[in-house]
Amino acid sequence: MNEQEVIAATREWIEKAVIGLNLCPFAKAVYVKEQVRYVVSTAPHLDGLLEDLDRELDFLAAADPAEIDTTLLIHPTLLADFLDFNDFMQLAEAAVGEHGLEGVIQIASFHPRFQFEGTAPDDIGNYTNRAPFPILHLLREASIERAVAAFPEAESIYQRNIETLEKLGHAGWDSLWEKPRD
Repeated sequence: MNEQEVIAATREWIEKAVIGLNLCPFAKAVYVKEQVRYVVSTAPHLDGLLEDLDRELDFLAAADPAEIDTTLLIHPTLLADFLDFNDFMQLAEAAVGEHGLEGVIQIASFHPRFQFEGTAPDDIGNYTNRAPFPILHLLREASIERAVAAFPEAESIYQRNIETLEKLGHAGWDSLWEKPRD
């Protein structure tokens, strides 16, 4: 897959799952205003991915939030194993601190095989964080705070998402990705 195809698949996931199922009630506003930056990493190893993350942390911290509010750092081939990805997230979180951005930027993680602790691999609740590729979502904490303040009972989003996916089921999730017939 080339970079444009990776971004197109990521945008489809955002449109159909994240926004379409309202898994994140805050996503639509930045998406329609085109304030989401998509960066596809082709780093051949973890050190290179960390370098890409370093650049993106600095870039997002310096960018005007009205222009770029959030960044999706996508790697379509590295970290295919979820446990390796989960381990890598510790390094990613440490990078936020190394850049002096704790309390400024946080990272949310998405992965094709995302699995919450204590769940079975095929538990439908895991799909709240399943994406077509491993993704590090760099979020401005100030934007999160504004969104949460405007959204009553923001702490209930997680449970509501699981309920949405339980109603949808695996067949419903799979049908999101089926291509319509001509």
